[in-house]
Order: sequence, then structure tokens, then C-alpha cells
Amino acid sequence: MSIRVLPQQLINQIAAGEVIDRPASIVKELLENCFDANATQLTIHIEQGGMRLIRICDNGCGIEKDDLSLALSRHATSKICNLDDLEHVKSMGFRGEALASISSVAKLTLTSRCNDDSHGWAVCSDGAESFFDIQPAPHKKGTTVEVCDLFYNTPARRKFLKSEKTEFGHIETIVKRMALSRFTFGFSLFHAQKEILNLKPALTLEQEEHRVAAIFSDDFINNALHLDFEVSGLALRGWISVPTFSRSQADMQFFYVNGRLVKDKSVSHAIKQAYSDVLYHGRHALFALYLTLDPSEVDVNAHPAKSEVRFRDSRAIHGFVLSCLHRTLANVRTTPTYANLPSSAYTENDSFSSMQTLQETTSSNNEKPHSSLHYLTQKTLPLASNTPEQVYQTLYSSNPPTTIPAQQNTATDLPLLGYAVAHLHGIYILAETPLGMVLVDTHAAHERITFERLKQQYAAGSIAMQPLLLPIKMTVMPFEAELAENSINFFTQLGFELDRISPDTLLLRAQPALLNKADGEKLIRDVLADFIAHQESYRIQSEYNDVLAKMACYGSVRAHRVLTLDEMNALLRDLEITERGGQCNHGRPTWVALSTQELDKFFMRGQ
Repeated sequence: MSIRVLPQQLINQIAAGEVIDRPASIVKELLENCFDANATQLTIHIEQGGMRLIRICDNGCGIEKDDLSLALSRHATSKICNLDDLEHVKSMGFRGEALASISSVAKLTLTSRCNDDSHGWAVCSDGAESFFDIQPAPHKKGTTVEVCDLFYNTPARRKFLKSEKTEFGHIETIVKRMALSRFTFGFSLFHAQKEILNLKPALTLEQEEHRVAAIFSDDFINNALHLDFEVSGLALRGWISVPTFSRSQADMQFFYVNGRLVKDKSVSHAIKQAYSDVLYHGRHALFALYLTLDPSEVDVNAHPAKSEVRFRDSRAIHGFVLSCLHRTLANVRTTPTYANLPSSAYTENDSFSSMQTLQETTSSNNEKPHSSLHYLTQKTLPLASNTPEQVYQTLYSSNPPTTIPAQQNTATDLPLLGYAVAHLHGIYILAETPLGMVLVDTHAAHERITFERLKQQYAAGSIAMQPLLLPIKMTVMPFEAELAENSINFFTQLGFELDRISPDTLLLRAQPALLNKADGEKLIRDVLADFIAHQESYRIQSEYNDVLAKMACYGSVRAHRVLTLDEMNALLRDLEITERGGQCNHGRPTWVALSTQELDKFFMRGQ
């Protein structure tokens, strides 16, 4: 069989298969072009789920008349011009493939007008032209791309498309994800001439939260923690859900690198690790996170659809993300005011909530803030010149309790969780607060307090090794043995004595006394696998935490042990200052709160 050169249209159709698999892929590529054109308002019109029509209009800089035909050519772009540009990509697009690929599988019309032009210019293409006829056309400043009859010339691929509803669902998801990446842009989405989405530009944090709420849900932003960190050229900001607000699927997790939505195994591992001992088993956190770094430190040309990236130092990125989330989750504190629960708190379909939702203090202008959940770090706890007893007496001046708790050590120990009234069934602490009541699971609360103390004590001391009676010989791949040899200090610091005795053999002589019942060989192999995949491993630390968690569980107050008021109040005070105090080691809630307004509703008071 002779070798022949393929026709240009067939070449484009083959190439289009890598990036254009459904209407949503076209929307993604065209929206990225709009971002690069410095547009501020984007309008998307869809007909028949995108199979009949996709029209995207922007108010960007436009395309010059002489460049219109070139824009439809393969590998023609204004984003880069040499290898150095490719290694410092700041734009969303850079390959010059999108319009050529789209025109090879659909009928495309490109209309654009620049600032200095009196009118716009239009060019049409179906992927077969070698010469483009450019015609004048009425158009406002910006560009409109109209894509009709997707896969009309490749019917086999059209058969793989789903129903109109399904395909539009994918488009709507893409638009929402892209809208989360550009808060300063306005987005309008229409399907069958019906407005589906209308997002105004968000220029303030409050407006950004409104957009996040519109895309996720009000329940998410009401149960979210905002974070903003910047260290050594790395910046991470965004929102993560509190551990008690989660989903059964990992479908609401968005991570952006320099404004580009990506999936990265190292980052996913770091986020999972941050939630490891606070998230209920089988649940998934929700988040929208934005990582910003020098473009030269990340390779965006790693995937045909640009959905994956490669970091120059993935270990540093992993550690940075883990540290930021770890600090945010560890410093969660609660305010002493309450609000109604989100509706999703009562269902198991999408969210698992401890009903631990609290309302922000009403602002000075008596307008309720958008976010009804407000968490405080320890640094922002309110200070008072009076002693806690004086504050308590003031709060309860009309009807003070019969027993006043013993004086606390510092003036910052305010009764965020109230003061104990009774121990119900030997299981739950009933505490009265200025604006309601709190129920605390005694065992779960004490378990978290004990666990955090054990972790601190263990981290402060040296790790005791226990020599093995019979050293364990492990046969591994040569590169794994070399990796282990280069990581001897890492293993030693964690209590393992490991030697390389041949090119493919390791000898385990001792392991931590605390992990004396663990399978040392399996643990070493798993750690090496983590190193290969993520350039980092927290598996041994996780083993430590598992053991400490069991010790905390076994050593905590058991059910039906009746506590005195002093003991209950001491536990409440400890819980208020304990990291991750809102849930136990297994991710279950430690306490729930009800406001007086909610109590009144039960008995229809004031109605």
C-alpha cells in the first residue's frame, strides 16, 4: 500500500477529535479566546443543546480584517511566537488550533470589529476552503463566533452525542466553571432563547461570594471558609467547605492554576490529606481554590484539552496547598450567635451537616451579611477587660444560673459554647448560651481534645524505635532502592531503621514503637509508591495519627459516665480552643446549636 499525504480538511478533522468531542468542548475553547481578548461581558446562545447552534459574543479587542482568514488557519495564533513564550504562557490559548478544528467539523462564521473600524468584518468557513471571502458586516466592538450544525460532515461522531438536555447540561457546567475563573467578567447564557444564567461582574469579595453561591449554592457559601495565603511567590485563595458540609461525590471541586481550571493528582492528594481526620468517611469536601504562581513554574502544554498541568516543583506545591488548608481548618472557631439551618442539613442526598451553622453578627447598618456562617480564628477572638464571670453575669443578668463556673485563666476564655446545665442520659452536655442552647456529644468532644493533645505531645518528642527480632528483607526495583537510600534521613526521623544492602534489596531493622503492630514492609513499599507518584508521602504520619486516634478514642469519656458541672464546663472550655473542635476524629459533629428563635418555633411562640 502506497503512502499518501492526507487532505488538509481530514488532518484538521483528526486533530479536532483531540479537543472537540461535544458542544461543551467548543464552548470551552471559544470562552478561553474571549478571556484572551480582554473582554468583560460574554453572551452565549445555545440551540438544541449546541448541536444546531452555538453563538458566543464578547466585547473584547476584536480581530483585524487582515487577520480574520489567518485566524481560521491551523497553528495561527497571537499568543506565542517562540519557545520562550511557550515556557511562560499567561494566556488561556496558545496552540492556534481551536477555530481551525471547529470549522473542520461544523459551519463557522467569525465576525469581528476593532476599536478603530467603522464596521465589522465577517468570514465563513466549513473547513474545506483554501480561500476565504471576507465581507463587511454590522457589529459592535468585539467578536462573535457562530457555530452551526456540529458534526454535519462527520455523522459517525454525531451519533455519539447524547440528548439535547444532556449536552446542554455539559455546556452549563462548563460556563459555570469558567465563570468561577473570571470574577470580573459578566456571563449570560441562553438556551432556546431562554435566559438560563446571568452573572454580573464581581468586583468585591461580597460580590464574589454571591457568584460562588449562585454556582454552588447558598448552603455552600454559608458553610464555607475563605482563605487567602501568599508565600514566596505562591498565592492560594478561595473557599473550602467546613468538614461537616460535604457531598457523596467529588463533583463540586474546582481548582484553578493562574485562572485555568485543571486537575492535578498532587494537589488532589494534598487536599484529601488536609481533610483526612476531620471528614466523615466516604464524604467529599467542596471547594473553589485559586493558585497563582510564576508561569515559568508550570507547564500548561501537558494535555490536549489543557485540563492538566505539570509543576516544576510539585512537592513544593503539594506542601503549600496542604499547609494552607491545614491551617485554615485547624483555626476554625465559632461565634456565639446562631442562624437557621440550611435545608440541606436535613437531607443525606447532597450534604452531611452537623447543623453547626452560625450567623454573623449583624452589621452596623442592620443589613444581614450575605454569608450566614462566620468562623473566627483564635487571633480574632473578642477580647474583654472583664473576667468571664463578670461577662457571664452580664449576659445572664436577668436570670443567672445557680452555679457560676470557676474563674478561668485568661480574659479571652469567653463562653462561646455557653455553660453546662445538665448531662443528658450520661451522653450529651446541655449548655445554655446567651442566645440559645448547645448540645455536645461528650465522648466525641473529649475524643477530639485528647487526639489534638496527643498529636502535639508526640510531635514535641523524639520517636522511639523498636528493633525487629528478625530484620525484614525486601526486594524492590533498583530505582525504588535508590529512592529509599536517598530518603534514609526521612525514614530515620519517623522511627524506621532502613538500609540498602544490594542494588535491589532493602533491609528493615527497626520500626517505631508506636507502630509495633503495623506491617512495616507494606508501609515502606506504600511510602515509596507515594514518593514516585507525588514526590512526598504522609502515609507514615497517617499511621501515627490512626494509632493516636485509637488511643484518644479508648481514653476518652465513655457513655453513661455522669459528669459534674465543673467537669462539663472544663470540657466546653477546652473544646472552644481545640483545633478542628467541630468534629471528632471520625468526622462526626461534636456539637449542635439551636437559637432561641428556633426553640420558639417549636412551640409557636410569638405567632
